[in-house]
Amino acid sequence: MGFVFITGCATSWSLNTAQSDATLQWPYSPGKPKVAFLMSVNGVKRDNSTQSLVKAIVYGSGDGEDRFGLPVAVATGRDGRLAVADTGRNCVHLYIPGEKKYLRLSGAGKEQFKSPVSVTFDDDLRLYISDSLVGEVFVFGNDGLFLFSISRGDSGRLMRPTGLAFSRSNKFLYVVDTLANKVYAFNKEGKLIFSFGERGEGKGQFNYPTHIFWAPNRMLYITDSMNFRVEIFDESGRFINSFGRHGDAPGEIAMPKGIAVDKDGMIYVVDSLFDNVQIFSRRLEFILPIGAPGADPGEFWLPSGIFIDDNDKLYVCDTYNKRIQIFRITENYEIIH
Repeated sequence: MGFVFITGCATSWSLNTAQSDATLQWPYSPGKPKVAFLMSVNGVKRDNSTQSLVKAIVYGSGDGEDRFGLPVAVATGRDGRLAVADTGRNCVHLYIPGEKKYLRLSGAGKEQFKSPVSVTFDDDLRLYISDSLVGEVFVFGNDGLFLFSISRGDSGRLMRPTGLAFSRSNKFLYVVDTLANKVYAFNKEGKLIFSFGERGEGKGQFNYPTHIFWAPNRMLYITDSMNFRVEIFDESGRFINSFGRHGDAPGEIAMPKGIAVDKDGMIYVVDSLFDNVQIFSRRLEFILPIGAPGADPGEFWLPSGIFIDDNDKLYVCDTYNKRIQIFRITENYEIIH
């Protein structure tokens, strides 16, 4: 049976964070930083002053810590709440800083999570979770309680739902179905509105799409993984543009595992094979990479998943280092060639 772990009202939680002794920025100093390292998060920790037998049974430890296993997706809500999809623990970690509250979501109704791979919030702070193996998108209220699930597209059951994005303008939830090579648009009640995409290499076609991001310019950016490119659509599913080609040189794409866009229109693509994040301009030109292979701050080990919040913070799932790295983005950044 699926279940949700919910902390007691008296329990206080905080993020388990780590900073860097050195200043890390990209481009490197003395240039003006477009991106600067802030901190990493490897889980949550409980105030040890509040202990009980129930808490020890529920959380399985006496030190009050719950660390990430394999974080693959991250998103924040408008109140700062943080959701992390963790395939290593088959759960989603939900932290609400305003209440210092932590929820560990491990299932919904009778369904246990098997492979939660994406998370997103809507403007009502409802949380959407896609499980690629169960084949459903689960919807939770802003209180962390399960509401309903979405399991069908326009031609039957969802085959492998992966990337999720919510549009603040038309209020649609966009769901990438990797095996169907489609993107579905649902309203907030879970009703299918339309879909777009098919298998192929042409404009508007896909070859195993995975991640999606709704940008402030009201465009959808989708990683077309086996075509080794990013495709851009408007909210109606109309193809706008694409960029990227297969290769191992800077600016080329090998294993795209996440995408996000900032207020300047700059595009951030996680490449798991390169262990970095590549930045492209609004004109789709390669600008610079962030990070390198390793375990130090600003380094990555098979990253997968990225998000940009309303406060110009960039979140990257450093999956095999079992942490989320958080960076500050400089807005109104002037690119000098």
